[in-house]
Amino acid sequence: MDPRHNAAEPSETGSTWLQVPSMCCAAEFNLVEKELRRLQGVREVSPDFIRRSVRIQHDAVAEPELVAAAARSGFEVRLGSGAPRGKGLGAIGVKAEAAPATTGHEDHAHDDKHAHKDHDSGLHSHADHAHGSESPWKLALGGVLALASEVVALAYGDSSIGAVAFALAAIGLAGLDTYRKGLMALRHLNLNINALMSVAVTGAAILGQWPEAAMVMVLFAIAEMIEDKSLDRARRAVEGLMAMAPDMATVQQGTAWQEVPAASVALGALVRVRPGERIALDGTVEAGASAVDQAAITGESVPVDKVVGDQLFAGTINQNGELQYRVSARADDSTLARIIRAVQEAQATRAPTQRFVDTFARYYTPAVFAIAVAIAVLPPLFLGGDWMTWVYRALVLLVIACPCALVLSTPISVVSGLTAAARRGILVKGGLYLEQGHRLKVLALDKTGTLTQGRPVVTDVVTLQGNEHDVLARAIALSGRSDHPVSRAIAARGPAAPLEVSGFQALQGRGIEGLIDNERHRLGNHRLLEESGACTPELEAKLDALEAQGKTAVVLVRGQTAIGIFAIADQVRPESAGAIARLKALGVHPVMLTGDNRHTAEAIARQVGIEDVRSELLPQDKLKAIESLSANGAVVGMVGDGINDAPALAKAHIGFAMGAAGTDTAIETADIALMDDDPRKLAGFIELSRATKAVLWQNIAFSIGIKVVFLALAVVGQATLWMAVFADMGASLLVVFNGLRLLRHRSV
Repeated sequence: MDPRHNAAEPSETGSTWLQVPSMCCAAEFNLVEKELRRLQGVREVSPDFIRRSVRIQHDAVAEPELVAAAARSGFEVRLGSGAPRGKGLGAIGVKAEAAPATTGHEDHAHDDKHAHKDHDSGLHSHADHAHGSESPWKLALGGVLALASEVVALAYGDSSIGAVAFALAAIGLAGLDTYRKGLMALRHLNLNINALMSVAVTGAAILGQWPEAAMVMVLFAIAEMIEDKSLDRARRAVEGLMAMAPDMATVQQGTAWQEVPAASVALGALVRVRPGERIALDGTVEAGASAVDQAAITGESVPVDKVVGDQLFAGTINQNGELQYRVSARADDSTLARIIRAVQEAQATRAPTQRFVDTFARYYTPAVFAIAVAIAVLPPLFLGGDWMTWVYRALVLLVIACPCALVLSTPISVVSGLTAAARRGILVKGGLYLEQGHRLKVLALDKTGTLTQGRPVVTDVVTLQGNEHDVLARAIALSGRSDHPVSRAIAARGPAAPLEVSGFQALQGRGIEGLIDNERHRLGNHRLLEESGACTPELEAKLDALEAQGKTAVVLVRGQTAIGIFAIADQVRPESAGAIARLKALGVHPVMLTGDNRHTAEAIARQVGIEDVRSELLPQDKLKAIESLSANGAVVGMVGDGINDAPALAKAHIGFAMGAAGTDTAIETADIALMDDDPRKLAGFIELSRATKAVLWQNIAFSIGIKVVFLALAVVGQATLWMAVFADMGASLLVVFNGLRLLRHRSV
């Protein structure tokens, strides 16, 4: 049974989302938060102004109780879809949090189309009830009536019957919703924009400014509608992530293939995907070969070739061949689902700038309201001023007092930045890290798997006796019996040699040996070479030369004679040198931290352009290195891909996980996860962070600046109600559009 249908049944410990359609600023959120915190078990309440939702982290509080408590604030409240599941993704968020309202507890046996329809209505319905909720034809007719009131007022006066009648009709068409919300806000002593507009329009009418009152209300309603449409773009940007996985998947059932809802497909099922189709679920290729566009997950611009054994991700696009794959994760736990969950949770976490803005707004609005009252009352009482003049100035002040633009300035910018990063394969786990990224001064990088490809390969084959083909054949036959990384690198040089190996054994810490053609062959390191009696000064010189290049040298010995040398190295990623150069250009100091030997570490460092190299480090040594780099107050990041990097990743101000696609632990624990293996995205993230910070402060400065200007104009009588409406709503629209610019950021 769905627990939302049972008032007595508490939701699971975790998070629940509520929609508050008319919530637009911190003052309104504070009322909702205050009521929710009265409930025992509520631990944290966070706003999402863009989707006008509230996220409650709690300990097993029944959902109806949460709704009832939030509704006591005076707002319309309903269970929301703050972490919506999107097409074919199942109940995203169920593992990490209580099912968020309209999405969490659907039975997988239900028709997926119906479930998706419910999701859509839950996700978008709040927009229909938000501020710009009046229909366009009502606003258009209201505008015509307001203009008619102006015309009649010019001919017969502002308080003539015709002017008043047209004004009342215009206010009735365009402003009833504003009045309703305004009265509710005033009843709870909440000075939001609806309350301020209601007071201002009513005051203007009382002063006999009927045409102006009507036009101000119409302009306000139109501006609110435009603002809501603008915010829809930000909502759609996030929702675009959810639309990438298809609803249906073609699954093998017996001997036939049948199309079924992706949410119902079980682990281990065999799924078929044709050319041009989106992949519905994570899995491993069982048959076929094709190129797959996985930009949606990793941000890679070039399709990746997939063959049997390769991993596929939900939401990616099969290009040119049919693939059959075995499902490795259910729809609600795919890589794409975890990305969406992480992005949603990141948006619900208030960044430092947003916390500052919310605190500022909490004190700003009451202060301005008090100033408006003082302006309306004090000059007439003590300075002999005209009551109508000073009351009118106070009303103008009220209209521009609401800090909507200021409150919107932060979340819209942070959400745009998070979404821009996610689209390019950079998963940022919170606004804190997006804001803090611009302050990075030192970036410590693990070597293996970060700057290098993490797979040792044979770089040199030196033939000492016989021909190279024969030496390779013997080495491949012997190494094919071992699973050591060095042996695998040699075996990968060619197909298994048709040579019989008997008496095979691994020599701990030295290498391997076996009989080929009844003759002992050994493949191993310097120590094994000496044990075999095959070491010579000339051979030692060759080995030293290879090791000075950062390569691991192994020797093939037949009997007591060395017949070949194989140099093995972990190759540098082609992008690493460019990535380090970009970091340096941004003023970031790169440091290599590696457990490898000094020769190898320095050789790799020279190739990529890193001067600060710290080698032969154990995990605890890497942790100490991060501590020392942070000792002078520098903001330090750590980039790694392995378990041994975990302590350093946790200690760094920002931890970056490389190649996190499909890796549960990386996505769940890293501050920032680079979904592919491209180190150039490190600089891209820093550039995006700097752009986000710039936009944040542009918006804050503009929002506060325009308020200061119009407050001064209002006090000296140079501002009108019309100007005040344009100033308030114009500022809101400008900060929204400025924040949305981050969606087009291309440097990532």
